[in-house]
Amino acid sequence: MIGRTREPENCLWCGRPVADAPLGRRRRYCRRSCRQRAYEQRTLTREAGLPEDAVVLTAEEASAVADRAFEVRCAAEDVATAVGEGAGPAELAALCDELVRLARAAERLR
Repeated sequence: MIGRTREPENCLWCGRPVADAPLGRRRRYCRRSCRQRAYEQRTLTREAGLPEDAVVLTAEEASAVADRAFEVRCAAEDVATAVGEGAGPAELAALCDELVRLARAAERLR
């Protein structure tokens, strides 16, 4: 891997970018608290008999995920409308930047 740049990873708990360690295994969590929360969730889901890959969200968290997905859809529709109306490159670039920003935010489960 010397001389090669690894693509940045997102925290498996909160979705924030994870700083890459120069040597060794890739980090999976951005902070110790995220690693701890993930451990607690794995332990609780195991005790509850849920599948290991189960994702448990509160109603508030599920609503936030749905809201972020809606924002992404609206931004994509804005891009499609602008293309259909013959928008210029600068306007399309700005709309695409916003779409990418919202899509990145939507990747977070929490």
